[in-house]
Amino acid sequence: MDTLIVTLASVFVFALGASIGSFINVVVYRLPAGLSLLWPPSRCPHCLKALKAYDNVPVLGWIWLKGRCRYCKSPISWRYPVVETATGMIFLLIFFIFKVSIITIGYWILCSWLLALTLIDLDTMTLPSPLTKSGLVLGLIYQIVMGYTNEASLSGIARHLMMGIVGAVLGLWLFDAIALLGIFLQKEAMGAGDAKLAAMMGAWLGWRYLLLAGFIACAVGAFVGIAAIILSKRKWGQKIPFGPFLALGTFITLLGGKPILAAYLGLFF
Repeated sequence: MDTLIVTLASVFVFALGASIGSFINVVVYRLPAGLSLLWPPSRCPHCLKALKAYDNVPVLGWIWLKGRCRYCKSPISWRYPVVETATGMIFLLIFFIFKVSIITIGYWILCSWLLALTLIDLDTMTLPSPLTKSGLVLGLIYQIVMGYTNEASLSGIARHLMMGIVGAVLGLWLFDAIALLGIFLQKEAMGAGDAKLAAMMGAWLGWRYLLLAGFIACAVGAFVGIAAIILSKRKWGQKIPFGPFLALGTFITLLGGKPILAAYLGLFF
């Protein structure tokens, strides 16, 4: 019975994640273009025919259609099922680690925002303010909920909320300072969107884990950048989107921040 329940729960969580991933695809396509996220309904970008409900089933719809529009036979990007599958797997991983909890729901929301921002940054080299600002507000709401859940007192709520506010302010100031340093050196070091994303991260993580996530992002970004230069994929000084690295640093911190930080502090204390 336990195995059946776990299996059914896993299928439900994956289906939920894949459905959110389907909407993320809509956000990534429409938000940078200034289009409504709700209207018109999903349609083929080539022939503009509205898609049937059964064609819109996450992952399976793409497979049924063999990657082509039912009407004009134009190819449908492979990224749609990949994003849906990836979101489903992320939801499952978070569910397996944190079980049925407020943390699970919160991390599902945060990772959905991070995935949308990552894909938009890769496509357009921008991090839209509507996403970073709404993500920041949701982070502060999450802190309030966690404060009430953990301590059920006004002092607990205030403590968690202040942790989120301090993290958000630190993220904004820190990355703005890096951007100003780049201006002083006459070289763009960080975009305004990165600072807003860092503020959003701080609202969710608090200042300690924000610093950890930022360090991981910088380390991975530097490694990828150097590797790309060595492999002649990019020239020195060529811009690369930093949002995906911030998102990755946040995701790693969500899953393993406590043991990573404990291991680091153990080297000195």
